[in-house]
Amino acid sequence: MQNRSLTHADLLMLKRWSVPTIYNGWEQVTKREIARGCFNLEEVKDFMPQMGTMVGYAVTVVIEPSNPQHKKRTDAWTEYRRYVASVPGPKIVIVNDLDKPEVVGSFWGEVNSNAHRVLGCVGTITDGAIRDVDEMFDAGFKALARRMCVGHAYSTPVTWNCEVEVFGCPVKPGQLICADKHGFLAVPFEDEERLLDAVLFMDRNECSTVIPASRQSAGTSLEEILVAINDAEVAFNKAVTDRFHRTARNENGSR
Repeated sequence: MQNRSLTHADLLMLKRWSVPTIYNGWEQVTKREIARGCFNLEEVKDFMPQMGTMVGYAVTVVIEPSNPQHKKRTDAWTEYRRYVASVPGPKIVIVNDLDKPEVVGSFWGEVNSNAHRVLGCVGTITDGAIRDVDEMFDAGFKALARRMCVGHAYSTPVTWNCEVEVFGCPVKPGQLICADKHGFLAVPFEDEERLLDAVLFMDRNECSTVIPASRQSAGTSLEEILVAINDAEVAFNKAVTDRFHRTARNENGSR
């Protein structure tokens, strides 16, 4: 199992931010491609946006609800749950549905979400479907999925504790996952240690430079507003460069 760099207190702090804010910090410390590879490229729906940001470590499973042959392995559920239970929480279950793009049955419902909740899982990201949405919410189990469906068909664990791909994003077991109504970020192992500090810094930097410049416009001319925004962006970029010793990356495209 991958060693974890963040404490439970760190995860609680990280959970206070939206995933776009977390991304803003991550892109300053990563050496990965920031345009793809670590977050969903396909549309995903958060069915419990009122629960806010979900943060936890990936446990992975592959399913194929259309195939009744998988039900012949009678120990699958027991061995899969043993794997989930062996991983420290908080955990997010990443489910790769081999029936995609079809939706045949759901791995999730009231019973399975409650069973996973007691095993230390806080939610799921599945490129298949969910059902019993109200009951899942009542269990405190957050879900990001493609859609809802009626039945479970032949849902059973097929393989687990393996690399999967959901919504165009590869996920390895043990990766830190941050998810909310915007989508999800799968944090590379090497970026985890520096993530929280970077997120805190980038949020403070925005709040003290570019955001005030764009909002404090009362009594100023258009030219003064443009100058203030440009000056604030220079200050923002300088702060990032001084902190991370790299050219700033921000949503305005500055480098």
